[in-house]
Amino acid sequence: MKHKCSMVRFGCHPSLSAVAAFLFLLLGSGKASLVAQSTANPRPTIVFMTDFGTVDDSVPICKGVMYSIAPDVRIVDLTHQVTPFSILDGARFLYGASAYFPPRTVFVVVVDPGVGSPRKAVVVKSKRGQYFVLPDNGLVTLVQDRDGIEGAREITSRDWMIGAALSSTFHGRDIFSPTGAHLAHGEDWTQVGPELDVSKLVRLDLVPANLDERGLTGEIIATDGPFGNLVTNISGEDFLKLGYGRGQNVRMTIGNAEMNMPFVRTFSDVPLKKPLLYIDSRGHLGLAANQGSFTAIYGIKPPVRIFIPRAKN
Repeated sequence: MKHKCSMVRFGCHPSLSAVAAFLFLLLGSGKASLVAQSTANPRPTIVFMTDFGTVDDSVPICKGVMYSIAPDVRIVDLTHQVTPFSILDGARFLYGASAYFPPRTVFVVVVDPGVGSPRKAVVVKSKRGQYFVLPDNGLVTLVQDRDGIEGAREITSRDWMIGAALSSTFHGRDIFSPTGAHLAHGEDWTQVGPELDVSKLVRLDLVPANLDERGLTGEIIATDGPFGNLVTNISGEDFLKLGYGRGQNVRMTIGNAEMNMPFVRTFSDVPLKKPLLYIDSRGHLGLAANQGSFTAIYGIKPPVRIFIPRAKN
């Protein structure tokens, strides 16, 4: 007798078809429910940055503290290779990365040359709804200028710390890590300690780039990672106001040295090891050498002043 169902391989019994349809709907609705739940209640995120390096156990110890308080937290390592004691480097990394994270993200930052001194340990909440747990030493300056500050509190509550006796040299473990974890766990940040006057937070003494009729005066402020590129405080927008076009040579004064290099789009626009001027991925003017270290080749290390005259017509 000829089978009436064309889908012999899968069977055609009506009860089996019904079961299959039911399982499909059940699994499908389950997935949709999980997606909706994960969207409504995303995992809490801590972004962790220090100048500890990764040679010893300091970073894992801090993470252990965080996981003990908030087991479901997601910890993102921004970097632990901040130039030791460089608050400016910490501030610029924090500024660069925080723009790409959502509200409610908790940033735990330990670049703390004044650990154990009277400097305050604070929680700062930006107007974007992000929290910054860090020493009050200027680390939040650039974020404050871009996003604004909703409020700030000093960390004084022992319930937000660990240890019967706080270490005078490891506040990353005893104060900043537990406080960040309590925040990520959803606890009320107003319980961390007394409110502070935002206008009295410590700020970095930064001299902005200056554009006038002669040209643009700025500063080389940092070395960009392992490649030896130089980072300036000159925005690409301000540089373009000088009138230079891609491929044009630019004369400049760096410290007491006169230099001449082309303004290009990317590194490979010049021969190997040759210098170039470009607008970096964060929108600032940078100096580099194609597949070489500008710092090593030319012996220029930040901080140092830079002057670029206006282009000649």
